[in-house]
Amino acid sequence: MIAQIRPALVLLLLLAGLTGLVYPLAVTGIAQAAFPGQANGNLIERDGQVVGSELIGQAFAGEDYFHPRPSAVGYDAATSGGTNLGATSATLASDVAARAEAFARDGASAPADAVTASGSGLDPHISPAYAAAQVARVAAARSIDAGMLAELVDQQTERPLIGIFGEPLVNVLKLNLALDAMGADNS
Repeated sequence: MIAQIRPALVLLLLLAGLTGLVYPLAVTGIAQAAFPGQANGNLIERDGQVVGSELIGQAFAGEDYFHPRPSAVGYDAATSGGTNLGATSATLASDVAARAEAFARDGASAPADAVTASGSGLDPHISPAYAAAQVARVAAARSIDAGMLAELVDQQTERPLIGIFGEPLVNVLKLNLALDAMGADNS
């Protein structure tokens, strides 16, 4: 019996070391060498300080910033997830109606991503239509030309891969950082 257990234990230890240690270290090393930004979470730095990630949304509430999609989890990555409210939910209907009403007060129609929360609650992107709908508010709050701000939104719009894969998107954090930089340049 020992003759059968010994090779099994040796093989178990060998495979555990190979798949639990060697392989993860090799993959991590290759990722760090070939794609260091992506391997470390696509972090965005400003003045040497990490201010966020391209992949995780953040709440911006001030009138002088572009706002992200609504979040069911308050942009808390520890509780990532949606509301799990279905299409027949009165709560969902009332939330969407309240968000749409807020847009109507500003004289604009609400794009879908302005009134519906993302599935993860951490979506870092908005549609160009939602960004465009916020241009007048941000321009007024910052006392800057709306045309110049619309041009900034267009510059920050990420186009579909080779023009056909995906939708145009605007990363809210990058747009707000560019907005801050634009304000600093005009000071």
